[in-house]
Amino acid sequence: MTDYQREREALGAWLHRLRREAGLNGKQLAARLGWAPSKVSRIEHGRQTPSAADIEGWAAACGAPEAAAELAARLHALDTHYVTWRRSLRAGHAPRQRVAQELESRLSRLRVFEPTMIPGLLQTAEYARSLFVALSALQGTPDDVSAAVQARMERQRVLYEPGRDFHFLLTAGALRARVCPGEAHRGQLDRLLAVASLDGVRVGVLPDAALLPFAPLHPFWIHDAHLVQVETWTAEINVTSAPEVSVYERVFDAYASVAVYGSEARDVIGTVLRELPPAAPVPTASGEAPIPSPRR
Repeated sequence: MTDYQREREALGAWLHRLRREAGLNGKQLAARLGWAPSKVSRIEHGRQTPSAADIEGWAAACGAPEAAAELAARLHALDTHYVTWRRSLRAGHAPRQRVAQELESRLSRLRVFEPTMIPGLLQTAEYARSLFVALSALQGTPDDVSAAVQARMERQRVLYEPGRDFHFLLTAGALRARVCPGEAHRGQLDRLLAVASLDGVRVGVLPDAALLPFAPLHPFWIHDAHLVQVETWTAEINVTSAPEVSVYERVFDAYASVAVYGSEARDVIGTVLRELPPAAPVPTASGEAPIPSPRR
């Protein structure tokens, strides 16, 4: 059971207790709130997350409005573990990038596993821009792409600060994923080669031929040893339970054991670079593309 589900069930149990102490059954409480009885059941059994308004109404209907504040605090704690993008990005992507920057400013060690794309801390502005444009359209968030790109670039200053340890693991598939135009993709891979040489930054690549210890289910970021962030299409999940963080650490170490580093990693990146289609010819002043030289 995840942190989120455990805490949602605990909140449901508190609400169940409040209803029982008021001498109400589920149907009676639902009638007072104007809900379907099934909603009361889903909340109490941890199958639905109540809103702040739901909690306030529940406490009032049970004759205990003073309990609303404590229950709302439990809801807030629950929300920090499972945050929907609709809520997190309601002001755009740039504010969310600044939240990430604040988190990263406090860490000393960061481990990132990314099977699908280049991680944000290693992205070029052009690569990041393509991602933000697509995600903004998907989520229907405010159009703050330029501000979001700038904020993501500002986050990368942390890579140059002494006393920090960054360890990135990428699959060859993440290197190949075409999420931006060809020249931007080429520039991104060149940037990756440069960043991998920084002190305190370690970049490992899982080659196509590597026998993976586990299927690469999803990307994750391990902040020191107390927080794991996981992103889905609809939400960000923050894992803080020590046993669960430990599982992610073991998975990361297993991937690291089959990754290649240094010159071998550069060879994989170089192979992907050579696989990219050649750049489109630049038109001449007459508007015609120049004839390529056979010596190129």
